[in-house]
Amino acid sequence: MIGAVSSTTSKVTTMREAIATLVRDGDSVAIEGFTHLICFAAGHEIIRQGRRDLTLIRMTPDLVYDQMIAAGVARKLVFSWLGNPGVGGLHAIRRVTEGEAPTLELEEYSHFGMVGRYTAGAMHLPFFPLRSYFETDLPVANPLIQPIRSPYGDETVYAVPPLHPDVAIIHAQRATADGDTQIWGLVGCQKEVAFAADRVIVVVEELVEDVVVRADPGRTVIPGLIVDAVVVEPYGAHPSYTQGHYDRDNRFYVEWDAISRDAASLDAWLAEYVHGVADRAEYMARLGDEVRTRIAPSGSAPSGSVDYGRYA
Repeated sequence: MIGAVSSTTSKVTTMREAIATLVRDGDSVAIEGFTHLICFAAGHEIIRQGRRDLTLIRMTPDLVYDQMIAAGVARKLVFSWLGNPGVGGLHAIRRVTEGEAPTLELEEYSHFGMVGRYTAGAMHLPFFPLRSYFETDLPVANPLIQPIRSPYGDETVYAVPPLHPDVAIIHAQRATADGDTQIWGLVGCQKEVAFAADRVIVVVEELVEDVVVRADPGRTVIPGLIVDAVVVEPYGAHPSYTQGHYDRDNRFYVEWDAISRDAASLDAWLAEYVHGVADRAEYMARLGDEVRTRIAPSGSAPSGSVDYGRYA
């Protein structure tokens, strides 16, 4: 439903302008989305604009951060599980973290530890308590994970500090021009990171009128009042997926393992598919129609309708 939008406070802009305005050298940047809705398009634009000294934050750093770190944008990675999902390791990250002279600082938590940090940041709490670090070595590896005594008894739990990213970048199916953002399918911690961040960029497959969001308000994960920019970028999550728009490009994840093992081949990939294109539309054109066909949903699966009714 791209077209006339009833919102009076349009935040719609281009990816180039959103990154140029809201992402600065030295920032902490969280590109979230759990397997689903990972905004590779924003990561590529950050690379193209030559950002440096970023702290990259993500529950599951996968290909998008392997690409960004290979491109030299980051000085630090704050994360939980790390790898190429279903395939293996992240070779660009390994090259800068292993050996006698690592150039990338690491700060590691469990998945729930990262969720707790985002939640504490979103709620403006000084810490988040959790049990999951008992009988693990993570508190030894990360001194920010601290044991604390309960004020209501003798029990001890662990605490993690709040996370306040400078920038959160969220991919979603649709949003209004003023930023009310709807997500369906697999949802991660997009809401928490958006509320925890100082600045929020929402990237969507489709711009819709306010009436569409009001007709199904339960799908609204991020309210427009905390959104700074809305970018309409079809296929912005490729090679991850966007439920209802395109599937995960599993072949790409397998191919990335071979590409990333060799620094020269990875640099050549970046030169062709990131630096060598102006935007996401050119990126998808370069991938070709075969990829679009391969990741197209195999059929339609609409959800049931709900009549919310209204007061007289």
